[in-house]
Amino acid sequence: MATQTTAERARKPRRDERRVVSNIVRGSIGNLIEWYDWYAYTAFSVYFASVFFPSGDQTAQLLNTAAVFAVGFLMRPIGGWVLGRYADRRGRRAALTLSVTLMAAGSLIVALTPSYGSIGVAAPILLVMARLLQGLSVGGEYSTSATYMSEVATPGRRGYYSSFQYVTLIAGQLTALGLQIALQQVLSPAQMDSWGWRIAFVVGAAGAVIVLWLRRGMDESESFERAASEGEKEQGGPARGSLRLLLSYPRQCLVVVGLTMGGTLFFYTYTTYLQKFMVNTSGIAKPTAAWINFFALLVFVLLQPVMGLLSDRVGRRPLLIAFGVLGTVVVVPSLTLLSHTSDPVYAFLLMVGPLAVSSLYTSISAVVKAELFPTSIRALGVGLPYALTVAVFGGTAEYIALWFKKAGHENWYFYYVTACVLISLLVYIRMRETSDASPLDEDVSRSRG
Repeated sequence: MATQTTAERARKPRRDERRVVSNIVRGSIGNLIEWYDWYAYTAFSVYFASVFFPSGDQTAQLLNTAAVFAVGFLMRPIGGWVLGRYADRRGRRAALTLSVTLMAAGSLIVALTPSYGSIGVAAPILLVMARLLQGLSVGGEYSTSATYMSEVATPGRRGYYSSFQYVTLIAGQLTALGLQIALQQVLSPAQMDSWGWRIAFVVGAAGAVIVLWLRRGMDESESFERAASEGEKEQGGPARGSLRLLLSYPRQCLVVVGLTMGGTLFFYTYTTYLQKFMVNTSGIAKPTAAWINFFALLVFVLLQPVMGLLSDRVGRRPLLIAFGVLGTVVVVPSLTLLSHTSDPVYAFLLMVGPLAVSSLYTSISAVVKAELFPTSIRALGVGLPYALTVAVFGGTAEYIALWFKKAGHENWYFYYVTACVLISLLVYIRMRETSDASPLDEDVSRSRG
């Protein structure tokens, strides 16, 4: 009997680890589809800009699509609040299922909306409505996914497992770019401009159906179940997932804003905007720019778990400081050089270098934020201040860059990104380490401060 008990105890850690991996995979695939849908918009906007907006010069049409992209970001704080509150009260699994449903609806609207020439101003209006739904979805997906992965991860390996949020986030963008490249091989430029781009949004809506089925089999996190059980026994005090409770953590909220500001602007500059930059400024052909983006992002995605694992060894803060220092010095020279070259290999190197710097931030961004808050307010605490910051800095990145270009001062954008990264660096230097003293499993009262 004792031998059997010992064997069972030996097998339990392996079963637990397999279950952790299963939950991470199910959550990650859903995250991939969500971000695929989100990034399909920017990947294919070079084709559908003329479909939804009146004819004009290319920069003006891209400016319009960038404005709609920014509008989607305005909904992210609302999504972070509504779905974050829902996740803290009803569970992470329920919120993740709801978020992917909203994203699927947005993608379907984009896929089916007729052109401006067919229905006039109703076309851009429907496009805006679709992006509002998707913004609401992504606002909740990021915070809930970050919370869920950090809570189900094996202690001591949170950085590694949580890095897969950005692995799938970037993989979603890679999938969108990969589909774009595949369509470019089988469809003519005229077909891509006319209807080929719609295929991407049909694929996204269909993928969401699969995700809904997968997420039904996810375990709820033990941290949430424990917090929910303890909350039912307690009387009085702010409710779980409430703004009143969130206001009890002002320092943590400000840290989220500060550490996100430079990181998100840097990330969106070298991912979503750079493809347009290569086409519109460097003069690189659209298909070539797509290939450059694809391979650079492939390297980027492979770096995420490496940096996540490193953070489990040396801590989160050293990686953030390294990103702040390198990010401050790399923006101006890399974008200046890229603006003066049309060589694909050189352009690839000028993209992949800064992305390697960005991986120091992106790989641990989610877990750092999650480790700042206790279970009862974690999804809302991660989601709302993060989404507000991303809306202001990430969502407007393309619009501000294109606005500076149209005004004849494109290089001013380079200094704007540098200044934001520098501000975040000051936050990284002053913030506390999170990995060794995380409130993931602590009571609210013991982690408030």
